Amino acid sequence: MITVTELYRHPVKAHGREALCAVTLHAGKTMPMDRVWAVAHEMSKFNDAAPEWAHCVNFSRGAKAPELMAISVKTDEATNTLTFSHPDLPDLSINPDIPAQAARLVEWTKPIMPADRAASDRIVRAPDRGMTDTDFPSISINSRASLRAVSEKAGRDVSQLRWRGNIWIDGLEPWAEFDWIGREVQIGTTRLAIRERITRCPATSANPQTGERDLDTLTILSDGWGHKDFGVYGEVIETGDVKLGDKLELL
Repeated sequence: MITVTELYRHPVKAHGREALCAVTLHAGKTMPMDRVWAVAHEMSKFNDAAPEWAHCVNFSRGAKAPELMAISVKTDEATNTLTFSHPDLPDLSINPDIPAQAARLVEWTKPIMPADRAASDRIVRAPDRGMTDTDFPSISINSRASLRAVSEKAGRDVSQLRWRGNIWIDGLEPWAEFDWIGREVQIGTTRLAIRERITRCPATSANPQTGERDLDTLTILSDGWGHKDFGVYGEVIETGDVKLGDKLELL
């Protein structure tokens, strides 16, 4: 039986993960409070006057700033307050929709941003959807079995936090999720269409506890299986609830 083992959201793109016990997924939408905000850098072409989804190259992210990968976050939805934590920084609590407070997040990350990259500039958001890496409103699904295969190839335990997934599952063969492209799955009371594999970037090379690049995940994937993919993207086609322990059924 395939079951849900973990759920995560990332309120500000590339700036912290938050574990969940349950979530309601809505048809045609990204996960609630997932990538609602993103940090545009000084070279970004994001249009603040007409905000809409934009490609990840417009934002500060773990692929270019690995120490961002060590951020965790807690959300108080009642007050729209996010509290960020990092091993090398004091905790920070802000409401990202208040410009003065949003600017504090940019300032807070300065000590962990590389000097040779475009500097973070401002927090932005797109109406009605999260700033996922896909131009459609995606939910990422990752397999614990595939992660164990990567860990075996690496010769060490590889943290699930490197992959910044939304839904983690277990109970299938490694890489079996790639065979689901073009099919639908039922998870809890929601249904998703599996759209495509997730091609990975250097963000996964950073240790999610320290932010240091300490594992060449892309070479491990390429040498081991001839690709740089891990996980699949699904699109919610039927609103419903997902919680830890729920069963996934391939339709």
